[in-house]
Amino acid sequence: MDFRWFFITVGYSGLFPKAPGTMGTLAALPFGVAILVYLGPQTLFLASVLITLVAIKSIDRYEAQSGEHDDKRIVIDELAGMWLALSIAPGAMFVFGDLVDWKNGLALQIVLSFLFFRFYDIKKPSIIGRIDREAKGGLGVMGDDVIAGFAAGISAALVWQLIVQSGLI
Repeated sequence: MDFRWFFITVGYSGLFPKAPGTMGTLAALPFGVAILVYLGPQTLFLASVLITLVAIKSIDRYEAQSGEHDDKRIVIDELAGMWLALSIAPGAMFVFGDLVDWKNGLALQIVLSFLFFRFYDIKKPSIIGRIDREAKGGLGVMGDDVIAGFAAGISAALVWQLIVQSGLI
C-alpha cells in the first residue's frame, strides 16, 4: 500500500466492508470541523478544492492501473464533498467553546450538512446523478460528490435560516 491508496481511501476508512462512503464521510467530519473552527470556512473551502484537484489526478492513476472505475473503497470524494458542505453552511468563524452552543447553529449545521450530503450522495438527484453516470475517471468520481457538497451546504444553510426566521432558536 502506498500513500496514494492511503489518500484516496481517507486513511483506509474506505476499507470498511459496510457503508464505506458513510465511513469516509464520518472520518472526514472531525478534521473538517477542526479546520472550520480554527482556520475558518474560507480555508476549509480552499482545502476541499485543492484536495479535489489532487484526488482527480490520483484517481485517474489508480483507475489506469486497476481498470476499475469508481471503486467503492475510494472515499476521498466524500471528504471533499463533506468539507464543501461544511464550508458553505455556517459561513462564520467560531471558537471551540461555541461548537456545543446550539444557539449559534454551528452544531446543528454540522449535523444538517452531514445528513444532506449523505442524502444527495446516495440518492444522486438531478445533475449529481448525471455526473455520476456520464463523467469518466477521477472527474466522474469527484464531480458528483462536489456538487452534492454544494447542494448539502446550501440546504443546511437554508434550513438553519428557516429555523432562525421561525423563532425556534
